[in-house]
Amino acid sequence: MRALWRAVVSDSLAPGLPAFFPEAAYAQVKAIADPRADFAARLLGDYRLDLGAAHRLLGADPGSAQFVRVIVPAAHWVPPGACYNRIGYYEVPNSRLVYRQGGVIRSFGIASMISWRGVWFVVHLGAVVRSGSTGVVDDPATGPGVSIPSSTC
Repeated sequence: MRALWRAVVSDSLAPGLPAFFPEAAYAQVKAIADPRADFAARLLGDYRLDLGAAHRLLGADPGSAQFVRVIVPAAHWVPPGACYNRIGYYEVPNSRLVYRQGGVIRSFGIASMISWRGVWFVVHLGAVVRSGSTGVVDDPATGPGVSIPSSTC
């Protein structure tokens, strides 16, 4: 999650890649025609857009924001066949990234994380489904915010 935070603060994809669901894992999970192309064009592209939106949320001095913690609600099992998936996995929607800026605790959501071989990765930062090609910040809040249970596909 510190890698994710570095990517948000710097508005750069590279520092956030260790926190992001790996392409090879995505290719194994998805039961779609070309999962690698979908990964590059949609999944990774959306992550980059959402990192930029979260960076802008930090305002004129993003370096003044300090990572505090991530609040992770309970995970649930996504069975094979659901959400266009070939295999099952554990997923947790609506985690919260909490930070401090200007002495104030603030937060925003992480739309979806997936466990792969015992490690949690961000798979959708700002939104699972979006209406356009712009970055999304999931439920920014003053304070730690609230993780609201939801289905992600």
